Amino acid sequence: MKAPSDSLDRTIRDLRISVTDRCNFRCTYCMPKEVFNADYHFMARAELLSFEEIARVVSLFTDLGVEKIRLTGGEPLIRHHLEVLVKKIAALGVADISLTTNGALLDADKARALKDAGLGRLTVSLDALDNEVFSRLNGVAFPVDRVLRGIENAHAAGFSPIKVNMVVQKGVNDAQVLPMARHFRGSGCIPRFIEYMDVGHSNDWKMNEVVPTAELIQTIHREFPIEPADANYRGEVARRWRYRDGAGEIGFISSVTQPFCGDCTRMRMSADGHLYTCLFATRGHDLRRLLRERHSDEFLANWLRDLWHARTDRYSELRSEQTVALEKVEMSYIGG
Repeated sequence: MKAPSDSLDRTIRDLRISVTDRCNFRCTYCMPKEVFNADYHFMARAELLSFEEIARVVSLFTDLGVEKIRLTGGEPLIRHHLEVLVKKIAALGVADISLTTNGALLDADKARALKDAGLGRLTVSLDALDNEVFSRLNGVAFPVDRVLRGIENAHAAGFSPIKVNMVVQKGVNDAQVLPMARHFRGSGCIPRFIEYMDVGHSNDWKMNEVVPTAELIQTIHREFPIEPADANYRGEVARRWRYRDGAGEIGFISSVTQPFCGDCTRMRMSADGHLYTCLFATRGHDLRRLLRERHSDEFLANWLRDLWHARTDRYSELRSEQTVALEKVEMSYIGG
């Protein structure tokens, strides 16, 4: 079946699935502890889609042409026995299954279980190598060395290359960009530097806190000469660069200064089964209700196709003071 295209002729190819809205970190740009505190209402277990429901959704989307599944959160490894879900998705014939994690729970047993279940790719979020900076950013004083140990466990389990995501904020952790590049150079990991984005409504985002990708490239290039590399595929989020001496590659995700809406092929699903056609969306579409009303696969497939056909999103291309002020869905709810 031909994959549906949206109103801007973008074909659906990727589905990002949040499996929980909870996280063991309180990162200042995502889940600041002033908001996500003891009084915050997280989803009850009954609100979450079961692994069986998620597998059915994946089956529907693969029939529509989706080729890539990414599991996110919150922190996805908080969801018990996540490898069971990975195995269910792999059994559907999905060749590209990936996971984004903060690495805190990535012990040797979990890394092996995920690999054995069929997880193909792994991304670890790490916003600083300096322990003081990282502890302040993650909000719970979690030590850097335990995240690095998680990355080592993933390598030992056979994940390669591992991507390491760093959200860069001016005056917060921008001094950590070079140490990050230096540490992972030649390691088999691919650090990716992400412009601080106005996702959600609780991080008090300001444009003057963004370090433009062009500036990051200059900073790294002065110490380690780099050059652009070809994209792996159309619609790749990160722009690839490589070290001229062959010591590996790095990536830059530049939603603010170099929007990539024109090639966006992604749909996102929250842990309670709401679909979002953009990372910066203000509302979702309730798929869980339809699943639990026991509609047929044909009905649900047509509903999904119509939802994608109607998609008009290009938030990053239209970003303005007015759009920044909108009360958008939190990143912790739908994943990055």
